[in-house]
Amino acid sequence: MASVGIAKADDGEYGVLMKTLANPFWGAMAEGVKAGAEKAGVKYFLQAAESDQASEPQLNLCNTMLQRKPVAMITAAISSTNLLPCLKAAQDAKIKIVDLDNNLDQTVLDNEGIKVTFHIGSDNIAAGAQAADYLAQKLGKDAKGPVLVIEGLSGNITSQKRASGFADRLKEAAPGLEIIGSLPGDWDRGKAASIANDTLTAHPDLAAIFCANDGMALGAVEAVYAAGKGDQVTIIGVDGNSDAVKSIKQGRLNASVAQLPYLVGEQAVENVKKALAGETVPESIAVPTLVVTKDTLEAGTDPLLKYLK
Repeated sequence: MASVGIAKADDGEYGVLMKTLANPFWGAMAEGVKAGAEKAGVKYFLQAAESDQASEPQLNLCNTMLQRKPVAMITAAISSTNLLPCLKAAQDAKIKIVDLDNNLDQTVLDNEGIKVTFHIGSDNIAAGAQAADYLAQKLGKDAKGPVLVIEGLSGNITSQKRASGFADRLKEAAPGLEIIGSLPGDWDRGKAASIANDTLTAHPDLAAIFCANDGMALGAVEAVYAAGKGDQVTIIGVDGNSDAVKSIKQGRLNASVAQLPYLVGEQAVENVKKALAGETVPESIAVPTLVVTKDTLEAGTDPLLKYLK
């Protein structure tokens, strides 16, 4: 559990619930939340589970957060269902609920009668599609060969959207590149490395691997280079975290679709303040994404690069 920026509950503080600060992605988002709070002049407290698979502990943190009676709860749920009892209680207490990083499924929310003030994050379907476009551009629209997709935690809406966005666009952009497996890597670097290794054994001509986050992509990089196939297999992650950027600079990971979590966190707080002031805020706010490659980094001209943290 992590806690920062603690203020007294009677000051109208915001509660921010992350997945885990052990992941650089959520660490960057926490930095953005801090910057947004400073800009908006608001107080907040932030808590996070030990890992992005700790569903039950995250629910316990959410329930503890409720006891502090924040005016808003900005939550990044580990799954689309694990926080539902807490969110229902928050709604009953007239606390504004924000879906941070688009982890809540609108259909599930509708079924439970839960209304969020807004969803904010990257368009995960578009992020997957951007990865497919990059792959088709790099290998050519007439390229042929097997492609592996490593998903996140089974049933996670973010993972599903990234994987489906990639698969659907790849069919259009380079139909000769065939997805021969789409397997859950549970957001785990070691598991992703194992999946990549097993797939390379079965498909030694593997052309590319798309991973639903950077941690898994870096695991795939390890497996591919250990197999001596670093020049053969194009590997793409999603998030744009600091470890991925370092690997891209080294010429190992080919690309990451950067989610710019710093910007997500910053804009989440700014829009909560607007909503609490009675201003109209869109129900869904899409923060831009950026395909980060070695060329992009070396050119240094894209204005979104300043949000890479």
